[in-house]
Amino acid sequence: MGQTNKIVGQFRVLSPSRRVIDQPWPSSRTGAPSGAWSGLQLAHLPAVDRHLFRLFGEGPRQALPETLVHRAVEQWARVTPAAVAVQHQGEQITYGELDRQADRLADRLGALGVRPGDNVALFAVRSIPFVVGLLATLKAGAAYVPQDVRIAPPEQLRHVMRTASTRFVLTLERFRAGLPGSPGQVVIPVDRVMAEPFDRPAKPPCVATAEHRADRVDRVDDPDQGCYVLFTSGTTGRPNGVKVTHRNICNLLLTEPGGLGIQPGWRVGQILNIGFDMAAWEILGSLMHGATLVIRGSDIAETVEGVDVVIATPSVLSLVDHRRCRRVKVVAVAGEPCPRALADRWAGHCTFYNGCGPTEVTIVNTMQRHHPGAGLLSIGRPTPNNTVYVLDDQGKACPIGEVGEMWAGGDCISAGYLDNPDLNAERYAPDPFLGSGRMMFRTRDLGRWTPDGELETLGRTDDQVKIKGFRVELDAVSAVLESLPGCSRAVTLKVDDSHLVAFVAPTTVDPEAARCAVANALPYYCVPVAVHALAELPVTSRGKVDKAFLLELGRAHRAGEDPGPGGPLPADPLPVDRLPADPLPGPVLQAQGLPA
Repeated sequence: MGQTNKIVGQFRVLSPSRRVIDQPWPSSRTGAPSGAWSGLQLAHLPAVDRHLFRLFGEGPRQALPETLVHRAVEQWARVTPAAVAVQHQGEQITYGELDRQADRLADRLGALGVRPGDNVALFAVRSIPFVVGLLATLKAGAAYVPQDVRIAPPEQLRHVMRTASTRFVLTLERFRAGLPGSPGQVVIPVDRVMAEPFDRPAKPPCVATAEHRADRVDRVDDPDQGCYVLFTSGTTGRPNGVKVTHRNICNLLLTEPGGLGIQPGWRVGQILNIGFDMAAWEILGSLMHGATLVIRGSDIAETVEGVDVVIATPSVLSLVDHRRCRRVKVVAVAGEPCPRALADRWAGHCTFYNGCGPTEVTIVNTMQRHHPGAGLLSIGRPTPNNTVYVLDDQGKACPIGEVGEMWAGGDCISAGYLDNPDLNAERYAPDPFLGSGRMMFRTRDLGRWTPDGELETLGRTDDQVKIKGFRVELDAVSAVLESLPGCSRAVTLKVDDSHLVAFVAPTTVDPEAARCAVANALPYYCVPVAVHALAELPVTSRGKVDKAFLLELGRAHRAGEDPGPGGPLPADPLPVDRLPADPLPGPVLQAQGLPA
C-alpha cells in the first residue's frame, strides 16, 4: 500500500508514517471504466495477483429461486399450511394461519393508504404479532421499520419516524398509549386485528394465497423495493436508516451458506433484538425455508438448547454452554470479532460459520465454515453473487497478502442511507470492477487475502488509534489477550493520547499476566496501562460488547486513585438505569444488561 507496516508475530502494528484509510473516495475515480476486472484497475498488479484478485474476490454466481421475500414465505403456506411457522411461550401459529392473518392486515394497510415504496414502522417486541405485522407490511408493498419499544427511548422512535417517513405504525395494544405521536399518524395494534373474527370462513391456503397474490401483483413485483429499514449507530449520535431490498435478502437467505441449510421441520431460534439486522436473518431465514421460528422468552439458554439453528453475536453465544445444546446443528456468528476459543468450542459440536458484514451489505457478505483444527479463524470468502475488494487508500487493488480496506460489491449492496446524501457519497461509490452502474460499499474493515483465498480481518480503520505518536490497532491487542488460557473475551480501548486500557473476562484472568503477554507480543506503546477482569463484559441491546460504557468505566478509573494495573472495579459495574425493564434471570445475565 506504499506505507511501512510492522508485523509482530501474527499481529500488525502501524508505524507513525502509516496513513489511516479514512480519506474520501477520490472523485476522479467515479469515471472509471466499466467491467474492468482485468483492465486498467488491475494493471499495476503482477499477472498472478491480477488473476487471484478476481478469483478470490468474486463469489460464485447463482440464480435465485425467488426475489421477493413474502413470496418465498407464501409458498410454505400453500405446501405445508398446517406446519408450525412460529412458536412463542406456549403459543403458536401455522403457516396457513400466518398467511391468512398477514393477508388481512395487508389489505387493511392498503385500504388506509399504504403504497409500494412506503415505510411502515413496526414498534413492538419479539412476538407472533410482530411476525404477522412484518409479513403484512411486505405483502402491502412496503418496507418494515422495526424497533423494540421496551428499549428505544421516545426521542429515538421520533427520529426513526421522521427519517423513514412512517405515517403508519404497527404495534401491540399494550404499547399503543406510550408511543410518541405525530400529525396524521395511523397506529394499528396488530394483536387487536388478529383477535377480530374473519368476515368469511377460511379458504384453502392455496386458493386464498393465489387470490391475494393476484390482487397485489401490480403493487409488489419489484425485488429492488425496500424490504426493511434498520437504524445503525451513527458517528453524529443519530442512528442512520439503511434500506435493504428484497433482492438483497433473497440473495443471502436463498443461497448457501447464508441459508444455513435450514429446512422444514427444523427449529430456528429468535433470540436477538428485533431492531438488529441479524434478527432478520433469524426470522426471515426460518420462514423462507419452511422451518419453525422459536421466539425466546427471558431465558436465552433455554431457547438455544431446544433449536436446530442459532444465529448470534459472539457476545450472546458466549452466554450459552454448548454442552447443553445437543440439538443444535448449525451456528452462525457475526456482528463483532469472534474469539478463537469460542469458535473452536462450537465448531467441535456442530457446523459453525463465522461471518462478517455491516448492515449496509445485508447482514453478512462473507462466511466461512470453521473447523477446530484450522490454522486461522477467517471470515471466509464472498457469498454468492457478491464481491470483496481489498484496496489501498488510493482506491487501488492491493497485492494478495497485503493489508488494505475491504470494499463490498455485488447483490448485497443495500439501497443506501435514508435522507443522508453526504454519508451516501462517503460510503457508497461506483464499482469500477463490476461496472454497469453497480455500486460498492466501504466497510472500513481492514483485511488481507491469505494464500488460499480466505479473508483475514485485521481490525477497523476507526479502531486504529494513535498512542504516543504510534498507530495501534486495538483489535491486535485484544487478540493477544484472548489468546491467554481461560480468557473468553477481551476489549482494548484508548483512554487518552498516551494510554490504553483493556477489559477481560472472566475474573479468573490475571491482569498482570495479561499485560505481560501483550508486552511480549507487541511494542511497548501497545501495552495497556491497566487490565480489568470482569465476570462478563457488558453488552448493548444488540448483543455486542458495550465499548462506550467500558470506556466510561476505564476513564473513571483512571481519573480516580489508580490502585494499579489490576485494580479492583465494582462487582457489578453496570448501573441500575442501564438494566432492561425485565432483566434475564441469573446474576451473570443481569450484569450483562441484555434485554429480554
